[in-house]
Amino acid sequence: MTDSPLTVEHDRDGRLLRLRLARPKANIVDAAMIAALDAALAGAADEAHLHGVLLEHEGPHFSFGASVEEHLPGRCAGMLTALHGLVLRMLDYPVPILVAIGGQCLGGGLEVAASGHLLFAGPEARLGQPEISLAVFAPAGSCLLPERMPRAIAEDMLFSGRSLDAGQARAAGLVNAVSDDPVGAALAYFDEHLAPHSAASLRVAVRAARADMVRRVRARLSEVEELYLSDLMSTHDAVAGLTGFLEKQPTAWEDR
Repeated sequence: MTDSPLTVEHDRDGRLLRLRLARPKANIVDAAMIAALDAALAGAADEAHLHGVLLEHEGPHFSFGASVEEHLPGRCAGMLTALHGLVLRMLDYPVPILVAIGGQCLGGGLEVAASGHLLFAGPEARLGQPEISLAVFAPAGSCLLPERMPRAIAEDMLFSGRSLDAGQARAAGLVNAVSDDPVGAALAYFDEHLAPHSAASLRVAVRAARADMVRRVRARLSEVEELYLSDLMSTHDAVAGLTGFLEKQPTAWEDR
């Protein structure tokens, strides 16, 4: 385990920023991970020769999700502000963000991954938003998934909490490619399809392709964040579900 939750390096003569989640096996998206990702992306955004970013992970799993402790009352407002700031930075990033996913990619981990541009998954990968099983919901996921895949499938994931395997995610359009080596597939895509282009022109193309999506998600994120903090966190079951998870105790829903 490294001292930092994230390893940062430049590759391809500085044209590729490689970010690696470095808290295996869970790679929890907590305050430290969010801050490290945000700082690394902010620091490289204005590099003139940058053609892309590769977000990958140490260990068998991309991420088990966000920190449940940070979802409790008193902490969740700050956590959502930070996470949604990262989501918006990634959505509006000036160059393509490629995401290589192995194993579990759940909850806040999927929200981060889905904020990237192109997703490459291993055949064993499982992608899901299981928050409803704790009587909460995924604010960013509620905005991102319907943008990336058919609404009927997105709503199924959000309402049921079930995960898609890599093949299902590929068929739904959430994942761009399934490969035994998702990092290698992402690097091959970068070398063939991004590196040969003008970095200046690529930045304009990325902005043109994503402008409408960024505007929609930005507006919706503020709405669902308020819904989470004002409506959801005033319910008995949401707090009980989070507390029960932390205490490793089953929760009996009271439907209130």
